[in-house]
Amino acid sequence: MTGYSPPGPLGAGSAPLGNLGTVVPEEDAVACLAAAWDVGIRHYDTAPHYGAGLAEHRLGNALRSRPREEFTLSTKVGRLLHAASETRDVNQGFVRALPFRRTFDYSAAGTVRSLEDSHQRLGLNRFDIVYIHDCAEDWHGAAFKERFAEAMAGAAKVLSAMRGRGEIRAWGMGLNLVEPALSCLETERPDLFLIAGRYTLLDHTALERLFPACAARGVKVVLGGPYNSGLLAGGTTFNYVPATPDMVARADAIRAICERHGVDIKAAALQFCAAHPVVAAVIPGPRTAAEVRQNAALMQAEIPSALWHDLRHAGLLPQNAPTPEG
Repeated sequence: MTGYSPPGPLGAGSAPLGNLGTVVPEEDAVACLAAAWDVGIRHYDTAPHYGAGLAEHRLGNALRSRPREEFTLSTKVGRLLHAASETRDVNQGFVRALPFRRTFDYSAAGTVRSLEDSHQRLGLNRFDIVYIHDCAEDWHGAAFKERFAEAMAGAAKVLSAMRGRGEIRAWGMGLNLVEPALSCLETERPDLFLIAGRYTLLDHTALERLFPACAARGVKVVLGGPYNSGLLAGGTTFNYVPATPDMVARADAIRAICERHGVDIKAAALQFCAAHPVVAAVIPGPRTAAEVRQNAALMQAEIPSALWHDLRHAGLLPQNAPTPEG
């Protein structure tokens, strides 16, 4: 493994800039990414899936004029885009995506083509990190094992060879579930994983097995979805579906303790994610310049150690979960 770790603690994901859930006007996307650079964010993540290429186009436009050695860029493989004559207004969660249909392809040839296409959409000739995207049961159901085998025999081997030649710095998997990451660790030599929504104030799934396995192998984790798609940021969804009453009650209990200590729950959410030693960075997905500036301020906000004590005492945090005060 390279030991490569992206800059942190705060990066920026770009799924919302692919019009995830709602349309982000072009001028807002431009302002959002300009603000990200201005507040010092130097770690950017994207994927062909996000708006069927829209997020990659927008991110490339923002970064193309920046000194390439000053930022870390990751994209993903596993889906190819094909021109489509007809597209739906809402496509796999993205509103008014670009006119392309997606097909899964984790093969060696598909990986090479995916990266060539991403280079062209971004207008950039190098990626620092490449993730194998959504190779998990939540996307593939009963076919997951076959897809995973395809990815390990195809994409993983291509990316390992690219890393060996110095063409990329690191590779891993980008997932909403932890099980494929554990399987990958058993047979391959990834450098890091991008895990969305599985280590947050509300969901501690990654803590018990994945994080220790990563620590034992020197593998880092980048965390997406620190607000669980909205519930920790004042919304009503948990991992992109309506939150259950039990989860809403849990979030309300956390929020009440934060308010008692005068802390924004979003600051607690970001800083909790960043506190674990295997976590290299946290990459919320902003939509506006204001959200970027708010995230940067929240990551620096002062949080009293008593807040973490009270969350543990209330049974809302695991006793073995690291917190910012140590």
